[in-house]
Amino acid sequence: MSVLERARELQPDLVRLRRSLHREPELGLRLPRTQEKVLTALDGLPLEITLGQELTSVTAVLRGGRPGGAVLLRGDMDALPVDELTGVEYASELPGRMHGCGHDLHTAGLVGAATLLADHRESLQGDVVFMFQPGEEGHNGAGAMIGEGVLGAAGKPLDAAFALHVSANRLPGGWVASRPGTVMTASDVLRVTVRGEGGHGSAPHHAKDPVPAVCEMVTALQNWVTRTFDIFDPVVVTVGRLHAGTQQNVIPDTAEFEATVRSYSEANHERLAEGLPRLVRGIAAAHGLDVEVEYEMLYPVTVNEPAATAFALDTARELFGAGEVWEAPQPASGSEDFSLVLNKVPGAMLLVGAAPEGADVEKAPQNHSPRAVFDDRVLHRQAALLSELAEQRLAAGASA
Repeated sequence: MSVLERARELQPDLVRLRRSLHREPELGLRLPRTQEKVLTALDGLPLEITLGQELTSVTAVLRGGRPGGAVLLRGDMDALPVDELTGVEYASELPGRMHGCGHDLHTAGLVGAATLLADHRESLQGDVVFMFQPGEEGHNGAGAMIGEGVLGAAGKPLDAAFALHVSANRLPGGWVASRPGTVMTASDVLRVTVRGEGGHGSAPHHAKDPVPAVCEMVTALQNWVTRTFDIFDPVVVTVGRLHAGTQQNVIPDTAEFEATVRSYSEANHERLAEGLPRLVRGIAAAHGLDVEVEYEMLYPVTVNEPAATAFALDTARELFGAGEVWEAPQPASGSEDFSLVLNKVPGAMLLVGAAPEGADVEKAPQNHSPRAVFDDRVLHRQAALLSELAEQRLAAGASA
């Protein structure tokens, strides 16, 4: 029986797990119900399991029956602070929480991979580390798990690390895509609070109005980016939150905004961390205002090791056929804390299309949308691909 056929037999169990996770999404680093469901799903498998201390992670090690190296497979588990509007029968039962990025599929797919690999553990030429990770959505869960030792869980150096990420649009259901080199952007946060002196809206000359300064900063960010960075090594700055005041005729004491900052190279990542705070401080000084600036570097650029990427795409072609595997011409604009793993271990992240059957992939709601729908049909394909990536990479290392 092929790995895909074995994976199809797991599909009903994977769907039940995925939908159970979807109904009860949890946020951040503490996911107790999610952790409990993962442990239940892994129960009975020959795994060495370690639970996180500062986060509700699960690290499971499968010891192969034959000597060899070690490979890590990652699945993130946390949800988003979004009210779900999909209307699916297994929609979130918790207001303000939704698996809008498909991490419930990642978790179920990784459970499936663990099950497949455990079925023939005796022939496995090395060990597999399964990294069930909370806190990917801006909480540095990968960094926390690295700090608690996930990369050393097998007791030997890792030969490779792989992760999959589903996409609710852009790719047809089940298709696999990746590329060598930069595959996803770095992600930072710029937080700015401008402090002036409030007063009456009719007499701004008797106050120190922070609002015009903040407005100038927001537009200056865009101008600075276009005049500082090469258009072939792009930078994106988007102000997603801006707040000032309580009433139309009151000049507030403070005005503030937050921006997400994305870059495709580490060189620009560093330049942004220095240049953006300098820019807003200069504007505040020109207005005679005080300013507090916080620049948080969240995740570095996600960089796929070329040989690992070629291996992963070839493995996907063998499983699914060349027509359903695509080498992407450019990186995705999202960010990933799996970048922290890939900074230390050669490996690759791959995208898997999970658009619903019959959907127009160009118009379907994207990841993070309250209307994003991910198709259960890709679950067994994720499990099979992760399983094959681990097994074939260990076999290649043993024969090298």
